[in-house]
Amino acid sequence: MVTKRSSHLDRILGRLDDLDSVNLTILVQRLARERELLETVFNVIQEGILVISRTGIIEYSNAAASQLIGLRESEVGQAVLWKLMPDLARTLSLDIDAKRSASPSISREVEVTYPEHRFLRLYMVPLNESETNSDKSQFAILLSDITEDKVSTEELIANEKLSSIFDLAASVAHELGNPLNSVNIHLQLMKRQLAKLGAGTEAEKLKESLRVCSNEVERLDGIIAHFLNAMRPQPLDMQDLQVLEVITEVIEFQENELKDLGINVEVAIREDLPHLMGDRNQLKQVFFNLIKNAMEAMDRGGELRISTRSDDQFVYVHLADTGQGISQEDLAKVFNPYFTSKAEGHGLGMMIVQRIMRDHGGQIGIDSQYGTGTVVTLQFPQKHRRMRMLEQRSE
Repeated sequence: MVTKRSSHLDRILGRLDDLDSVNLTILVQRLARERELLETVFNVIQEGILVISRTGIIEYSNAAASQLIGLRESEVGQAVLWKLMPDLARTLSLDIDAKRSASPSISREVEVTYPEHRFLRLYMVPLNESETNSDKSQFAILLSDITEDKVSTEELIANEKLSSIFDLAASVAHELGNPLNSVNIHLQLMKRQLAKLGAGTEAEKLKESLRVCSNEVERLDGIIAHFLNAMRPQPLDMQDLQVLEVITEVIEFQENELKDLGINVEVAIREDLPHLMGDRNQLKQVFFNLIKNAMEAMDRGGELRISTRSDDQFVYVHLADTGQGISQEDLAKVFNPYFTSKAEGHGLGMMIVQRIMRDHGGQIGIDSQYGTGTVVTLQFPQKHRRMRMLEQRSE
């Protein structure tokens, strides 16, 4: 027969009726000091510690856990873990029935996107096993940040490739810029010499040729500048924005090209869609690249449908085209640098889109069937989540 050992606290509590007011005050002060000591110890631990109820209410959180999940001190005892961390909530199930073990311990690795994109190792265990199936049951959760450990050799190589691409792009742009500047200078000299020759048929022809050359040099210079801006990560200029406005601006810019291809664009976006915090120009680049890809994937007369939905935490934008689709083999490579199925593509567009989405705390997903079409889904954190993330980082 196994007997349950009584703790020092249990023995003291059992004598409460025998304590006078002086000793009771001493006991309360001692307990307060011990609580303060324990909280100090818990707050210097690097692992996150949570205590939650069966319904997910966070009853205790140490400093590390609060940072990992973006929890304010004032929210302890009120915030529901499932709403604060939907990515984490999907990995847990506290709906324990009688058929399951009385000790539903859980250990697993999870990926979360709020308040930052991280990989966590989670261990959950019931605190009061005798009440596992009770509404009063509590669970302790230990969270360890394993993001750095999770980065595989393949990802490190990919990062090195990206860095090499950025360096190469800057080097190539510099090497191209110098001869273009030289060509432009010589064109200006030739233009001045022609001006001295006066009017004439041959002179006019040469002037026209010079004008064309100068315009092409200027166009190439603009392409190089645009390419560098696209490749080089830019600091985010965060502002309150409505995704409908951003998409409308991009479609208006691409309107003539869409009409020339006979592509019908259907936009089904609610005007009361929750606002986002984002960099308008960078998000315009995301939609420009995705719509451009859809145009190039469709024959004349195709259809592009842009729709949205939202939940308590996120705004989702879906771009569905009736193009040729992507094979399953190629689908796994679309975010790789230099991968492209186009004859004249550079293979950097989707990599840039993914980088911008991650910088905004969002995600991108692609569903495609070869010969049928492609659906791209963008997941953006709503304004209140993004603001919470920014506040958490500033603390």
